[in-house]
Amino acid sequence: MSEQKLRTMAISVGDLNGIGIEIALRAHEEISSMVRPLYCISEEMLSQACEKLDISRPENMEISPVGENFEIIPSKINKKSGAYAYHSFMKAIKLCEAKVADAVITLPIHKEAWYKADLSYTGHTDLMREYFDKEAIMMLGCKKMYVALFTEHIPLKDVPAKITKEALYRFLVDFSREIKTKKIAVLGLNPHAGDGGVIGDEDKKIKKVIKKVNYALGEKRFVGPFVPDTAFTKPMRKKYKTYVAMYHDQGLIPLKALYFEDSINLSLNLPIIRTSVDHGTAFDIAYKDKKPSIKSYINAVKAAVKAAQYRDEKLSL
Repeated sequence: MSEQKLRTMAISVGDLNGIGIEIALRAHEEISSMVRPLYCISEEMLSQACEKLDISRPENMEISPVGENFEIIPSKINKKSGAYAYHSFMKAIKLCEAKVADAVITLPIHKEAWYKADLSYTGHTDLMREYFDKEAIMMLGCKKMYVALFTEHIPLKDVPAKITKEALYRFLVDFSREIKTKKIAVLGLNPHAGDGGVIGDEDKKIKKVIKKVNYALGEKRFVGPFVPDTAFTKPMRKKYKTYVAMYHDQGLIPLKALYFEDSINLSLNLPIIRTSVDHGTAFDIAYKDKKPSIKSYINAVKAAVKAAQYRDEKLSL
């Protein structure tokens, strides 16, 4: 029997002043047994990173060149590293659009570096939302627990106004199409899920939307709204593996407290597959003696392979 062809994954290298490129180099041998990685980086920048890290470049490391080159300054927030991370990501997207790659896997960017590079996006998901003109969904987690975020990188004071019936309905319907999970726990917004309207009326709105979505789906797939402070207890996590959080920290504080090293980031409801590590640039350890964990990156690669298989199954129906 002939060997199954490995899927090609476009690797966006992230902010080269951070830990991303070290993770890519140290994990290369392991992920090469699972996929064919294609790194969106120039020869010069790869050589410079290898030299600063004192790591030999793997012989079979394929690249898709990205410009413009700059001097890597470990742990430094600057516009050149921000711009390079952006161009690496865009190259990875275009490789997927051209069917050269099956998925995009991203290493961490630094949002302030993007800001310094005059990029208005708050992150990868925000960029893809505009680029594809699609309502991208950010979901993070691992096989033990996933959390989808209804709102992401916005000020906390702006969250209540974003919870409209129309927006939440569309989000839940889109989310239901993207995952196989049969029972999904939806969190309330306020303490005690509003206590029947005593602490805000947003939770009444959430409850009505859940009922409407389930009716449209013909099954009781979404459950809630649940009281946020008890939603992630052990008994609840035995019942539910997938959650919808109303805002960023509501979902990510418990997720990272429980499964920080295992978790990844997945972008749903898009024409391409994109997975990512669920951590930042870690400037405090970049290019230093302490070695960054490659676990989240390995899990992101595995998730991209699984997502590609799932996509192909749906297309073949």
